[in-house]
Amino acid sequence: MLDVGVIIVSYNVAGLLRKCLRSVLASRGTNLAVCVVDNCSTDGSAEMVAAEFPEVHLILSPENRGYSAANNLGIRYFQTHSPAPRYILLLNPDTEVPPDGIARMVAYLDSHPEAGVAGPKLVRPDGSLDLACRRSFPTPEVSFYRMVGLSRLFPKSRRFGRYNLTYLDPDIETEVDSVVGAFMLIRREALDEVGLMDEDFFLYGEDLDLAFRIKARGWKVLYYPKVVVLHHKGESTRRSRLRSIREFYRAMLIFYRKHYAPTNPRPIRWLVTAGIYARWAAAYALAWTQLHLPSRKP
Repeated sequence: MLDVGVIIVSYNVAGLLRKCLRSVLASRGTNLAVCVVDNCSTDGSAEMVAAEFPEVHLILSPENRGYSAANNLGIRYFQTHSPAPRYILLLNPDTEVPPDGIARMVAYLDSHPEAGVAGPKLVRPDGSLDLACRRSFPTPEVSFYRMVGLSRLFPKSRRFGRYNLTYLDPDIETEVDSVVGAFMLIRREALDEVGLMDEDFFLYGEDLDLAFRIKARGWKVLYYPKVVVLHHKGESTRRSRLRSIREFYRAMLIFYRKHYAPTNPRPIRWLVTAGIYARWAAAYALAWTQLHLPSRKP
C-alpha cells in the first residue's frame, strides 16, 4: 500500500531542492513515492535530481506554465500510479520535513475521516511562524481589513485578524479555511471529487481555491501544529519580485471573480476590483522604486 504521493514543483532552487529531497527521503513510518516536476529550470535542478535521487520520478515541463499546471502534471502521474496513493502531498522545494513529520500528518488525517486536507505548523529559519500556514478565505471583508492595514494594527482582533488567523494560538489544533500549498496533505477521495488545480492561477491563490472547492463538498480543512516543518519561503520568487507582485494581485482578482463576485451587487464588484488594482499599483510602484533607486550605502 502506498500512503503518500509527494509532489514537489521546482524552479531554479537546486540547493534547496536537494535539502528538501534529503529530508523527504529520510522519512520513516510511512510508505511514500516522490515526484519532482521541474518547471523548466536553468540552474541544473533537473540534472541534480536525476543524478543524486534516481528513486525520484522526474517530470520535465517544457515550459514554466506556473505552479498549478506543474502540480497537475504530478497529480496526473499519481492518478495512474500503481498502487495509487491514499494521500497527495503538495510540498514546496524550500521546505525541510522532520523524519516522522509526514507519517504523523498521515496518522492525523487517518484519525479524522471528515477532513479532506491538513497542514502542519510552518516556521521560518529564524523560528518565527509562517503566517500563511493557516488562513481564512479572502472574502471582500477579510481582504479589506488586510489591504487597509487593520489586520497588522490589530492582529489579536477576531474581526481584523482573520486573514492569517493571528488571534489564534499557533500551537492550537483547529479547523481553518485553508492551509498553505507549501505543505498541503490532501485525501485522494477529496481531490477526486473536485478535480485538478485551477491553472488560471500561476503562482498564488491556487491552494486557497483548491481548499475552497474541497470545503464546498463538505470536507474539513485542519491545521495540526504538533508537526513542525521548516519553510525557507520565497527563494524562487525573490529573484523576480515585480512578477511575484503581479501574480499575487492577479490571483486575488481571479479568486474574487470566481467565488464572490457572482453573488455581489455590481457596485460592490466595482469597489472590490478597484481596491485590488489600487493596491497592486501601489505595491508595484514601491517595489520598482526600491529596485531602481541608487543605493545610499557608504
